[in-house]
Amino acid sequence: MKVKILITILFCITLVSCSDNTSTDFNPNNLLLGSWVNAVYENETLTFERATNLMEKEYGISFLNNGIFIERTSGWCGTPPLVFNDVEGRYNTKNDLIEVKMEFFPGDFNWRIVSLTDEKLVVKRELSDQEKDHQKLIELFTEIENVSNSISCTNATEWSFTAYGSKACGGPQGYIPYSNQIDTVDFLQKIEEYTEAENQYNIKWNITSTCELPVQPQEVVCENGYPVLKY
Repeated sequence: MKVKILITILFCITLVSCSDNTSTDFNPNNLLLGSWVNAVYENETLTFERATNLMEKEYGISFLNNGIFIERTSGWCGTPPLVFNDVEGRYNTKNDLIEVKMEFFPGDFNWRIVSLTDEKLVVKRELSDQEKDHQKLIELFTEIENVSNSISCTNATEWSFTAYGSKACGGPQGYIPYSNQIDTVDFLQKIEEYTEAENQYNIKWNITSTCELPVQPQEVVCENGYPVLKY
C-alpha cells in the first residue's frame, strides 16, 4: 500500500515538473491570453488555434498575463532535424494592435488583430514605426538611384560621383555616380536630404555601425552603358 502511495506521489511530482510554463488560464475578459498553435499563413494573414499549451515540436506563441510573449520556434534555418526552443519577449496591446519587442531574431514587430474568438486568432503583419521610417529612407534612395540610372554611360568624362548617406558612427555610407547632363543641383540636393534623413533615423532609433569609412573611388568608367566606380 505504501509503495502505491509513493508511486502516485512521484508520478504527480513528475507531471508538475514537466508542465509547460507557457500555459495560462482561459480568460473570457481577455481572449488574447493563452497559447496559440497550428499557424497557417494565407493572404497576408496568420491564423492560430487556441491550445492549452504550446506543442513540443511545433511553432506556436503564448501571451502571458504578465506582459511576456513567448515564441516557440526552430529559428530561421529550417533544415532537419528541427530543434525548437522558446524565445521570450514583451508585448503590449493598443486596441487591436499587438506590439511585440524581442531582443533577438526576429526582432520587434507589430500584428494587427483581424479576428479574435475563443478558438481562433487571426493577425496581419503591420509595420512598426521604425520600419515605416526605414521604408521612407528606401523610397528616398530609390528615387536617387533612378535619377542616377536615367542616362546611359557612353562618355566617362561626362560623369562624376558623390558621397551619400550617414553611418551611425560617422561618415558616408558609400558613393554613387551621376551624369553631368542631369539637373545636378537638384540631384545633389536629394543626396543631402537623404543623408540628413538617415542621420536623423540613426539618432532616433539608436542605430549602431562600424566606424570604417568606405573607400573613395578614383574615377567613373562606362561599361556596357552603365557607370562603374573604379577604386
